[in-house]
Amino acid sequence: MQFRVSAVQYHLHTIHSFEEFANQVEHYIKTAEEFGSDFIVFPEFFTTQLMSIGSTYGEALTIQDLPDFTEQYRSLFILLAQQYKMHIIGGTHVIRRNNQLYNVAHLFYPDGRVTEQAKLHITPTELHEWNMSAGDSLEVFETDKGTIAMLTCYDIEFPEIVRMAKAKGADVIFCPSCTDDRHGFHRIRYTSHARAIENQVYVVTTGTVGALPTVDFMRANFGQAAVITPNDIPFPPQGIMAEGEINQDMIVTADLNLELLYKVREKGSVTTWRDRRTDLYPDWETERPLVHS
Repeated sequence: MQFRVSAVQYHLHTIHSFEEFANQVEHYIKTAEEFGSDFIVFPEFFTTQLMSIGSTYGEALTIQDLPDFTEQYRSLFILLAQQYKMHIIGGTHVIRRNNQLYNVAHLFYPDGRVTEQAKLHITPTELHEWNMSAGDSLEVFETDKGTIAMLTCYDIEFPEIVRMAKAKGADVIFCPSCTDDRHGFHRIRYTSHARAIENQVYVVTTGTVGALPTVDFMRANFGQAAVITPNDIPFPPQGIMAEGEINQDMIVTADLNLELLYKVREKGSVTTWRDRRTDLYPDWETERPLVHS
């Protein structure tokens, strides 16, 4: 199985209407369609751009206002996924559930279905400044191109959760992210490489670029898209299938060949997934299911 993925280095800038947001989103999706992509992934928190619209009184919107756009967001991406016959990972969008805020990745299928994966590990800023809550379950998602998982930004820094995703059958980890400086960016980038090596999976990551001067904690962005592979002979030596130019408004596209993953898991230079010592450290999901009481 081989399919094509595109990752958007989404340019954040002040807008004045939802229509402007929709036009920018469709521009990237049209570009991915021209490249013949089967999947496109947007970054984490890219819908915070909607907060720059402001209120009817000219006041800045806050994170508490962002869930008010949820229906428009979902309707837009459902329509675009159906229209362009593409799987769209719609970055993340903040939703409100039971009076709590969650940072949720959305997968929009070409047939109109929508699935969700809440971010499982919450950063100090998300917790203390935005009062966000962590998700409490991990899902993998079946598509006609294979099984994928969506783990958002900070999630990729935790080996256990990616291992669980692989144990559940995921061959590709989509990692929408949003980082505001070089330190945060490189934490995500380096751990994405580690997860690809440990689990012999592809990791497709991307981030926001540009700035939102009126949106708290989104005034600085440092981002780059990359398609990351295991480090073995069938793949590029540095484990980078494709990457963008740092902090530029652009889209990155590459082909993923799942058969190469299966081959290196079976007969690679190293076989890290097969050689894990489950007698010493059993798969975490069999020991402690990810369920909060």
